[in-house]
Amino acid sequence: MERDVILKKIQKTKWDIIIIGGGATGLGCAVDAASRGYKTLLLEQTDFSKGTSSRSTKLVHGGVRYLQQGDVSLVFEALKERGLMFKNAPHLVTNQSFIIPTYDWWGGPFYTVGLKVYDFMAGKLGLGPSKHLSREEAIEALPTVEQEGLKGGVIYQDGQFDDSRMAITLALTAVDYGASLMNYCKVTQLLKDGELITGAIAVDQETGEEMKIKSKVVINATGVFADEVIQMDEPGKPEMITPSQGIHLILDKSFLPNDYAIMVPHTSDGRVMFAVPWHHHVVVGTTDTLIEKHSLEPIALDSEVDFVLETAGQYLVKQPTRKDVLSVFAGLRPLAKPEGGKKATKEISRGHKILISVSGLITVIGGKWTTYRKMAEDTIDKAIMLGGLAERDCITHHLPVHGYRMDMDPYNDPLAPYGLDKEEILAIGEEEKGWEGWLSEKLQIRKSQVAWAVRKEWARTVDDVLARRTRVLFLDARESVRIAPDVAKLMAKELGKKKKWQKEQIAQFNEIAKNYYFQD
Repeated sequence: MERDVILKKIQKTKWDIIIIGGGATGLGCAVDAASRGYKTLLLEQTDFSKGTSSRSTKLVHGGVRYLQQGDVSLVFEALKERGLMFKNAPHLVTNQSFIIPTYDWWGGPFYTVGLKVYDFMAGKLGLGPSKHLSREEAIEALPTVEQEGLKGGVIYQDGQFDDSRMAITLALTAVDYGASLMNYCKVTQLLKDGELITGAIAVDQETGEEMKIKSKVVINATGVFADEVIQMDEPGKPEMITPSQGIHLILDKSFLPNDYAIMVPHTSDGRVMFAVPWHHHVVVGTTDTLIEKHSLEPIALDSEVDFVLETAGQYLVKQPTRKDVLSVFAGLRPLAKPEGGKKATKEISRGHKILISVSGLITVIGGKWTTYRKMAEDTIDKAIMLGGLAERDCITHHLPVHGYRMDMDPYNDPLAPYGLDKEEILAIGEEEKGWEGWLSEKLQIRKSQVAWAVRKEWARTVDDVLARRTRVLFLDARESVRIAPDVAKLMAKELGKKKKWQKEQIAQFNEIAKNYYFQD
């Protein structure tokens, strides 16, 4: 990815669509717009999926809880989109069996009936039928589940994926269809001709260079930062976003040794909680905490950590403690502010809204990873109308994403998320001096993945590589700190940077990583 070449192109081109924000929504919009043949530019102030989109529960799901809340239309939409994600990205999305352990006589029949409705709603895109499990079957599938009082369980199917790898794959897909994307390029102002938006002013965060960029349409897909862009358009407008924080803890595989996940349908605060196998570790979460201020590096609160550990301990034979936590990460959900009275964050719909201002700014708020494609389709349909663009149908329903490959095993192959690019990454390690061998044998991360991240995937910092191109920071924070100097050295070699840059990068990464593990 020649950054200088892209920067020159950005300024010379009159774009059809500028998308601000490189998370799930913005990247989905870039794929949709580019695949329809529009001149598409996406600008991200930091790194792709740096915020919410790399911090999910790693689920591609219809949302059993939304069905319970009566949000039937969202469940229908999400189940359809879940099926399309499976078909379009088989190297990134895999089927995951979930078990609801039941500890009262009515729980089994109650959840069995509810999940049959869930299966029915998925239709032809279903992943397999749900069914009741006896106590013995539940223990065989979940040998570490709390057995005292266990009556049985209910098993159902949903999806699981690697969120930030999906994000970078969407970025590559957009480029495959002719889009231009730039990370570390912050939009600071909207351009207007009279009252109508005609583009944006952006600043390259590496050089400080300011660029005036012309476009027929501007889309605000910045998640929890959406209000900041809205203020550029309409200063003083009431806030549209309610940020809600969710945290996750990473435990080692011994807490959930088989390939089954646990779903707890009712925690003490009325949420659901998951323990899900992921990259030979276990993701446990999440919480739903109203947050006043948003940031790029939200920090898990002690009360949230205690809540997740305590709830997990109620369903596992072995009570997890802080010493067992390999990584803790927090993310902010960009929930659309509910109209009228106040609602608890867990009650706010995860559906998306598309807002169009008087000046023509399109803002997408709300939504969830599973429905990213539908959100993008709806948004680009509006952009076509607003910008007077030539009408072209959406083709993303059946659009294989970059690297599409059917024969990968996302459960057991660490390079599965790269799909067809896997062979080229292996070739770098075999054919180029200095790139052979492991970066972290413990987590099965190769040095050649660093080269690939810099050359092909826009990686500019150690954090980009260790948090999002690979998932080391999210899987084992201490291990990420250990290998950070090696990553800085390898990146410096590829980017032509000096020792000073390496030291700065290591210091910056260590500052980020200290919030991902508990100090001894």
